[in-house]
Amino acid sequence: MRLTEKEKSEIEYYLQGMHRTKEAELMKRCVQHGTISTYDHVLRVVRFSFYLNRRFHLKASDAEVVRGAFLHDFYLYDWHQNAYIGRLHGLHHPAIALQNAMERYTLTRTERNIIESHMWPLTFFTVPKCREAFIVCIADKICSSYETILRRKS
Repeated sequence: MRLTEKEKSEIEYYLQGMHRTKEAELMKRCVQHGTISTYDHVLRVVRFSFYLNRRFHLKASDAEVVRGAFLHDFYLYDWHQNAYIGRLHGLHHPAIALQNAMERYTLTRTERNIIESHMWPLTFFTVPKCREAFIVCIADKICSSYETILRRKS
């Protein structure tokens, strides 16, 4: 996946500095998959979602795709360090991420749907209801699979 310099600049613009906050710094210290931090994971999902939207002419809102993708795992804890949360993390973290994001940012309905539905179909009743949410859901599955496979090889 290759993004142009212009596309990278657009992503930077849409993030509006949310990738440079104290919460983003915390995400850099939390493990997502293997040795991949939550921060690196969400940036991969941001780039891949943006790429899919552009290259396949899906006509989703670039701004909402980027912001929703960055915030989709905005749960702000290392789920590997708490056995109870770790067991149920996949089911509960979208709601936690949404709550955290809503406390810090003004979100559109689309961005809220992206965050709450990104684990579908595991979270059976929180379905992607817009193309932006579906794009991020698919990008997250692909990126997570890639990161998990890389972890097993190392």
